[in-house]
Amino acid sequence: MSIKGKAFIAGAFEHPTRHAPDKSVAQLHAECARGALADAGLSKDDVDGYFCAGDAPGLGASSMADYMNLRLRHIDSTDTGGSSYLIHVAHAAQAIAAGKCNVALITLAGRPRSEGMATGTAPRPGNPNQPDLEWELPYAHATVNMYAMAAMRHMHAFGTTSEQLAWIKVAASHHAQHNPHAMLRDVLTVEQVMQSPMVADPLHRMDCCVISDGGGALLVVRPEIAKSLKRPLVRVLGAGEAIKGQFGGEVDLTYTGAAWSGPAAFAEAGVTPADIQYASIYDSFTITVLMQLEDLGFCKKGEGGRFVADGNLISGSGRLPFNTDGGGLCNNHPANRGGITKVIEAVRQLRGEAHPAVQVPGCTLALAQGTGGSLGTRHGSATLIMERV
Repeated sequence: MSIKGKAFIAGAFEHPTRHAPDKSVAQLHAECARGALADAGLSKDDVDGYFCAGDAPGLGASSMADYMNLRLRHIDSTDTGGSSYLIHVAHAAQAIAAGKCNVALITLAGRPRSEGMATGTAPRPGNPNQPDLEWELPYAHATVNMYAMAAMRHMHAFGTTSEQLAWIKVAASHHAQHNPHAMLRDVLTVEQVMQSPMVADPLHRMDCCVISDGGGALLVVRPEIAKSLKRPLVRVLGAGEAIKGQFGGEVDLTYTGAAWSGPAAFAEAGVTPADIQYASIYDSFTITVLMQLEDLGFCKKGEGGRFVADGNLISGSGRLPFNTDGGGLCNNHPANRGGITKVIEAVRQLRGEAHPAVQVPGCTLALAQGTGGSLGTRHGSATLIMERV
């Protein structure tokens, strides 16, 4: 079922906290929900669809719906890691088009910083029932190792350099300086990124995202409802989703699932990468950004290093403004998943509500891209294209 033009994003809210030792995860979810409802001008009683992923406590959607006292006709707890929330927007649009709900609430929240989680550098315990995990756990792989493998392979295959990767962090820092909530607000240089400690060769500490508490929420609604609200109209234009695994040992680390989710989204939206004015790109690590830009078609495979160099991602001067809130690299990365924040900043850009220093003039077409899992093993990918009407 095509979702083109069948649903609108009417509410978007990013929790301002980056450290919440005094709040529960459920409380953060609820506060994000309240913020998105206020942003849209709707009430809790208007919500009849609810979407969340594995960051939700207890029994997920069941527990959170009870906690927030929601009366629902439709629920969805799809979990593909950091790409979950982009998929939720697409699934919400599908549910609305099918008449399953009218107002869909999507929430994310987490406390990895308060809980002392070394999100990228410590081995994850994992679920012992997860296929293949019993063969992987003895090697105690950490998330950053899996991304470092992809980075090293990209460097070997295409000549990508650490300096080129550093430009991605530099661009994010140029944007984060204008965000009062960002964890890292100092403008960085390529040299500073390169001089930060090596974490997993070739990735330096500054190639990694921040670890924060926080969360966010979105409201996806029927077109008639969106048009009745006093908010700028942001229409869901196209979406794509994919899973990339190891294909029984046929492993190729040079591309991501965006190679499939991207073309599907562009085809449904009826636009091309050249039409996109702003891009929110999932940025767990700098290499994550570079590879997704290639796979989405913003440049040819192997040319990502040259594409991101020399400030080409910086708003106001670059070829493709990206992550104008500072992204996961500088702003926040809650719940080990940052996908919802990518949609939130894209909505801000389309509404003209981004910080004036980074607002893309006349922004009418934006893309959000998310990954969840690991580029070196298996991951989900989701692409969302939105339009200001």
